[in-house]
Amino acid sequence: MKTVIITGAGGNLGSAVTKVFLDKGYKVVATISNEGAKKEMPLHDNLQVEAVNLAHEAETEAFVQKVIDTHKIIDAALMLVGGFAMGAIKDTKLEDIQKQITLNFETAYNLTRPLYGHMQEQGMGRLIFIGSRPALKPADGKNLIAYSLSKSLLFKLADFINEDVKGKNIAAAVIVPSTLDTALNRKNMPNANPDNWVKPEALAAILEFICSDKAAALRETVLKVYNNA
Repeated sequence: MKTVIITGAGGNLGSAVTKVFLDKGYKVVATISNEGAKKEMPLHDNLQVEAVNLAHEAETEAFVQKVIDTHKIIDAALMLVGGFAMGAIKDTKLEDIQKQITLNFETAYNLTRPLYGHMQEQGMGRLIFIGSRPALKPADGKNLIAYSLSKSLLFKLADFINEDVKGKNIAAAVIVPSTLDTALNRKNMPNANPDNWVKPEALAAILEFICSDKAAALRETVLKVYNNA
């Protein structure tokens, strides 16, 4: 039975991903932002829920060590925590960029760094980041400067990891969804057609495939999951 860490497990995508992995027989260590959110999480024999401030480096490192001590082998980590902000260059201050970097990059990096060492010791593992189309496509990112810059760091981090572990059974992947079909997005974009968006459950199934033995040969993966959006 594989053990995976899923951050942001209480969100729209996180809850769908957690369910899929539990249904597929994984042991899931799920992180949430605060103790109060634990009551929203499902009860399951293979689910461990931890409240962790992933923006805090020492706290995150202690969490990773605790998970390693408990489960011995961590097969994969899915870093789903993130945030969003509008703003073109003229409206975006350095403080706005720093906030987005904390949400979208630091929360992933703080988990990746200690976990990466563990995966190198065991000779295997998968690190999965959630990218964004605006970070790849300037036409989409020009009015989302802070968000897009912060997400672009994840692509470079994955590149550095994959270059560092060539020849080993370790890989980083960046999954790039278009618009997720969530209640909030439907409310904010009432004139759009949600049939063109990506269902969280569909994205969750793709994430599980990447962590499965079926995808063992995949390396240096950037997957664009756009549907028709």
